[in-house]
Amino acid sequence: MRVVLQRSKEASVTVEGNITGSIKNGFVLLVGITHEDSEKECEWLADKIVHLRIFEDEAGKMNRSLIDEGGAILSISQFTLYGDCSKGRRPNFMDAAKPQHAERLYHHFNKLLSEKGIHVETGVFGAMMDVKLINDGPVTLVLER
Repeated sequence: MRVVLQRSKEASVTVEGNITGSIKNGFVLLVGITHEDSEKECEWLADKIVHLRIFEDEAGKMNRSLIDEGGAILSISQFTLYGDCSKGRRPNFMDAAKPQHAERLYHHFNKLLSEKGIHVETGVFGAMMDVKLINDGPVTLVLER
């Protein structure tokens, strides 16, 4: 499982002209799932993400978590995170999970985040989405399990 995390001041996702998710302060998560992933990876990443200390404290050091900040998450499924560009000129997506498996784990992952007290907004699994983001910092991290 691979997550690109972007600290954001404001973000939204639109599908077919309709906003399906919108947050102010928090994280935008681009979530990629491979065929080998299970609930175990979802649990590890959900816990890591909500406790990751990447917000500044009073001294300007990254020392506060999403929970400390009372921030939200905009979670967007992104199978292209498993695009292999090592050969040829077109990405190979063989490592991305089949949609049925990926969708189940994506929803499970978002449920785990919510159960940790985080407000979670989402895009629409499998849809073409337009994402708007004001990246805070910018701070962007790649987490993988």
